[in-house]
Amino acid sequence: MCIAIPGKIKAIVNENTATVDMGGICRDVNMDLLGGASKDLLGKYVLVHVGYAISEISKEDSEETMRLLKQISGLEDTDIFEPGFSDETD
Repeated sequence: MCIAIPGKIKAIVNENTATVDMGGICRDVNMDLLGGASKDLLGKYVLVHVGYAISEISKEDSEETMRLLKQISGLEDTDIFEPGFSDETD
């Protein structure tokens, strides 16, 4: 079984690549399967699999998918996939 992670497009790096925020973790993602990266994609949501955006999804679907991923991983009561997460310990 394969898994795709939902994320929001935050920046366009070049014609093939966008920076995608996946629960507070930002990665450069190849956008070729969606026709390339363009400024009209900024703020939209995509599913990312092995470094490629494979489909565009709604904000609601993105939020629900992230909620379910957290639930099945046992992290539903944590903020590990939220912006501002830090792995530093006191």
